[in-house]
Amino acid sequence: MKWMFLSFALLFTGCSTFNKEWSAATKQAAHTGVNGPWEGEWRSEKNGHHGSLRCVLTQTSPTEFRAHYRAKYMKILRFTYVATLTGRETNGAVALQGSSNLGKLAGGVYSYDAVVTPESFKSSYNSKYDHGNYTMSRPPSVEE
Repeated sequence: MKWMFLSFALLFTGCSTFNKEWSAATKQAAHTGVNGPWEGEWRSEKNGHHGSLRCVLTQTSPTEFRAHYRAKYMKILRFTYVATLTGRETNGAVALQGSSNLGKLAGGVYSYDAVVTPESFKSSYNSKYDHGNYTMSRPPSVEE
């Protein structure tokens, strides 16, 4: 039982870092391209579970992006994680791919395949135990 508590504690420790990053991103007057805050919902195609999802997307190089996510599970559990995604812009859209190890309790390695435009962020995800999708848009306070 003690190891389970410690595992969940590790998942939740990134929430304050995410909240600071989210607050700074939503205070920016305008967002160009695909960088900045996103919010929406994730949905499992395997079991129907779903929850809210937020992300701060930051381009770190011409072909690399840092996606800092905060997801809700069962309406009360929140966890954050970071995924490094690679891709390039083509015709106003950025096709991104990558993966992140969320740990054994959260399903292990998840892979992502996304298409992001300045108005929408759509992705599929896959892991050993689950697969689904998520759709996000700009939060109302930062819509262009």
